[in-house]
Parts: sequence; C-alpha cells; structure tokens
Amino acid sequence: MAFDRSKVRFWTPSVRHERRGDGSLVIWQEEPLGPYPVTMTDRFMEWAARDPDRPWMVERDDTGEWVATSYGEGAARIRAIATALLAEGVSVERPLLILSGNSTKHALMALGAQHAGAASAAIAPAYALSGGEYAKLRDVVGQLTPGMVFVEKADPFRPAIEAVIGEDVPVVTAEGEVPGRRNLSFEALCATAPTPEMDAAHAALTGDDIAKFLFTSGTTGAPKAVIQTHRMLCANQQMVRQCYVFLEDIPPVVVDWAPWNHTASGNKVFNMVIYNGGTFYIDDGRPAPGAMERSIRNLREVAPTWYFNVPLGYQMLADALEADEGLRRHFFSRLAMMMYAGAGMSQPVWDRITRLADETVPGGVLLATGFGSTETGPFALMCMERQERPGNVGIPAHGVTFKLAPEAGKLEGRVKSPSVTPGYWRDPELTRAAFDEEGFYRFGDAFRLADPEDPAKGVYFDGRLAENFKLASGTWVAVGALRSGLVDDLGGIASDAVIAGEGREELAALIVPNLAALRAIAGDATLEGEALINHPKVRAVAAERLAAHAARATGSASRVMRIMFLAEPLSFDAGEVTDKGSVNQRAVLRNRADLVERLYSDDPAVIRVAPAG
Repeated sequence: MAFDRSKVRFWTPSVRHERRGDGSLVIWQEEPLGPYPVTMTDRFMEWAARDPDRPWMVERDDTGEWVATSYGEGAARIRAIATALLAEGVSVERPLLILSGNSTKHALMALGAQHAGAASAAIAPAYALSGGEYAKLRDVVGQLTPGMVFVEKADPFRPAIEAVIGEDVPVVTAEGEVPGRRNLSFEALCATAPTPEMDAAHAALTGDDIAKFLFTSGTTGAPKAVIQTHRMLCANQQMVRQCYVFLEDIPPVVVDWAPWNHTASGNKVFNMVIYNGGTFYIDDGRPAPGAMERSIRNLREVAPTWYFNVPLGYQMLADALEADEGLRRHFFSRLAMMMYAGAGMSQPVWDRITRLADETVPGGVLLATGFGSTETGPFALMCMERQERPGNVGIPAHGVTFKLAPEAGKLEGRVKSPSVTPGYWRDPELTRAAFDEEGFYRFGDAFRLADPEDPAKGVYFDGRLAENFKLASGTWVAVGALRSGLVDDLGGIASDAVIAGEGREELAALIVPNLAALRAIAGDATLEGEALINHPKVRAVAAERLAAHAARATGSASRVMRIMFLAEPLSFDAGEVTDKGSVNQRAVLRNRADLVERLYSDDPAVIRVAPAG
C-alpha cells in the first residue's frame, strides 16, 4: 500500500509570552497538555489487548535474520519478570542494574522493573567493558546500591561484576554465568507465573513513583543519577504525540541505534514506539567507521517512518544516499520526519540531507531538532517549521513553560513541566542547585531568540554557560555558537571542533576531521593519520576556509586564528566523547593540553591565519 503523505501532520502552535521587568522572558503553549496514563506499561498492555500480534521489538539473531517480539508476547513476559523481580526483593532502594546494550531482553527487563515499581538503571556498557579500575562503574554502583544485575551474555561482563558488584547481588543472564555468584536465567524469569501480589503492586503505582534512573552523559562533569518518575515518562510522550500529530494515524516504525542508557533513545524513542503502538527495529550499527555499514544494511531492508541520528550519522548517511539511488528511494519512501540531536549540525550536512529529501519526495521531508535533557524527560522544546539552516530548537511543547533568564551576560534556559525530574537520587544539595527560586529547572545552557521581536519563531542554542571563557582581553567567548560556526565555515572538512584560548590573545581550535572529505580533497582513499591531515591539498583547503572564517568574524571572540586536525580519535574512556557522540570540550582540553600548547607554537602542523597588517 502506498504511503499516504496527507497524514503527515504537525502541531499548529499558539504561543504566549510574558516579558518581565527583571529582563526575563517566559514562553508557553496556549493549548493544554492532554491526558496520559499512569505508567508506560499501562499503555503497553492496552496495545497488547487491542492488537496482540502487532510487532513491537525486532532485532537480528545470531544468523542475521530479523526476529520480532509482538505486543502480546511482550506483555506476558513483562508481567512474569515483574513478578520475579518483586520476589527477589528488587526495589527503588535496590534497583535492577542493566549493564549490556540495546536488545529485546534488555527492554523486557527494564519494563518488567517499571511494571513492578522496582526501578532499573541502564548504564553505558563501556563502563563495564573498559577494564582498569572501572571508576565510572564504581561511581554508579555506589550511587544506586543495586539489588540485581542483568547482562545478556555473562562472559564479557564477568571481570567488571567480580571487581565491582557485591557477591550478594544476583546476576540475571541469557547466556553464560558468573562463577561464585547466584545466577538466574532470563528464561526462568520469563516463565514466572504472575501473582495477585504483583498486580496489586502495579495497581498501587502513582505518577510520583520512580520508574527508572538515567545517568547524565558526563559532558559537563561526573555522571549524575537523575530520577525518572512514571509521570515524567508518560507526560513526555503525550507532549510528543501532540507535537508529531501524524502519530495518531501512522504508528512509528523506527530503525534506531542510539543507546538506551541515554534519554534521547532510552526515553523518547523507546517510549514513543510503545505509546503509539509502533515497531522498534534495533539497529546493530552506529555512526562509526566499520559500523555504519550495518546501519545502511538495516535501512536497505526497513524503511522508517520517523528517523533519528546525530549529525555525524547524517553526514555518513548522506554519503550512502548520494551513492545509491535505490537506498535513497527506500529510505524516504514512508518517512514523515527526520530529527537530529546530540550536537550541532553543520550547514553542509544540513544542505545535503534536505536536498536529497527534496529531490526524492515531493515537498521534501522535515529535518528538525529540539532541546531537552535527561532531567526534562527529554522532550521540552521542538521546532516543527521548515528552516533554511540548522540550529533552531523551537518553542516549548504542550505543558512546558520555558523561561529565559539573564545569567552571566547570556539568557539561560529554564523549564517547568510535568516531565521535569524531582531531582538527583540521594543528592539533595545537587537537587537544590538545579532549580531556581520559582522552581524552574536550570539547563545551564544559554539561548537566543531567532527573532527578538517574536518568541514564536523559536530559539537557538547559545552555548553551555560552563564552557564559556574569557580571552586575555577580558572578552567572553560563547563556545557553543563559535564551535558550530567554525564547523560550518570549514565547509564539511570538520565533524566537530574544540575551542581553546582561555587567557590567550587569540582563539584556536582542535579539529575533529571528516576523514571522507579529507580523502576526497587529497585524491587518495588510502591515506590515514598524519599523512592524511598533513597532505598539502588538505592543508591548502583548510587554510583557505579558515582565512575566510576569520575575515567574516566581527571580533576576537568569534574569530579562530589557528587550527590543528586531531590525528588520534576522541576517547570515550577518557571522557572526551560520550557513547551518543557528544564532545566534552573541557575533557579534551584537559587531556590534550600538549596539543593546545602546540596550537600556540610554531609547530608546522598548525594551520594559521596571518594577523591583519
């Protein structure tokens, strides 16, 4: 059946605002937020009763074939697991800790814990697989005091469990065992007969009860355990549904790789599928060399209706779509919208993706972004109007009140809504600091109005307040805006940039290279490392574009004068990049202080703009 694009509908905003005497601006939607269920598994059970054979979660098995779990099968297993977890004493105070990555079994364990009122916490698998002292894993375990651990395959996680997890904590596995521990079989949990006690525990849940914990990505400090209540999860999905109106008629089909230990996929995408009776295809690829090929293979077989990726993923996807007309037509065949987040998208990538959509689909396909955080569910701001350039994160969703408050020479974004966290687990001091005197959650991020006279036109991210610094002249540098502007000005040869220059006379940057673009410039697809980034043609193009960037800048705080390509990729273990692809600016500058010193030397690897005169 042909895809009916007349059903692709979005919200029609009715924005109100108030300008206050203290210089702050408050913005909200006039249309109220609609009703929502108490728990996400209530919604799951509704779909299971309505259409038990509808596919819910699909993943590849060991032979590479797709294997689907239906809503009916999932509902039965969720209730069984909930019963088993309660019998084992798993609770909010002793939650389920999920160490392994995205999978159907992972999803069932997490939903079983939610259904029982026994919270779970999924953490980045790398915390348990990186070896060494397992510092981040120890920190997480210390904050949560888990009562049970789930790993799909025991062997890769055995060293971390033995080193960090107490011997009294049982381990649930689908394959293998951890010697010397009480091991429980995943299948045995799924075979548990539901009890009236479990049903009563579920019926007693309220929106204020804790559904799960999510840890912040650590881009601005140590990971923090953010409380996620049932109200947060359900209210947030009602916001999504009222924004993406097409979900009423088009149950979402997603092909998604992003980790469930982060809010973008672990809350928004995961729950969007459940809330609207959709199907989640687990993408076993990711936007990285050697892994993106698996994502492309999956997109050849499954056409999504809603698609999410980080900007680097869109850059790699554009390479594939431009080279393969069949893939392009299949990818866009029933796509209602594309969303990007996790980092700023450069203008060249934006232009490539929108051009491909316009050439393939009459009227194109919306490419948009929004803004939120682990603490906001994450859905808070969203842009639903087609733009000419990336970066507009939109206006507040239904039920969200957005405040722009003067702070450190900028306007800090702050929000109130039913999907804002009550705080950080077992950390009242950190919780108090996260909210202002009116109870608004403070993003710690600055924003600027797209149109100073019309708040309904949306806002642009204007940098993390904690990342900004001063030059030797005392001039403040807005790092976020400068990073995205520099990447745009370099015209596709940079995937990201890390800005240096605190206390210096001029700005410099370490550049994360777009290797495919550099190889195309060099005319040699085999080049790697130093030979690639120092190729004369690459340096000539980079110097030309850097000079143009500097010429367009309006002052020293927006003009990068020196750059150097990174020869070594950013390190997850060193905290330089999260597993969703966000760059930790301060960690890179701290870990690579020697490169910063080289930036301000006469090192031949540095590409410079000659000072005027």
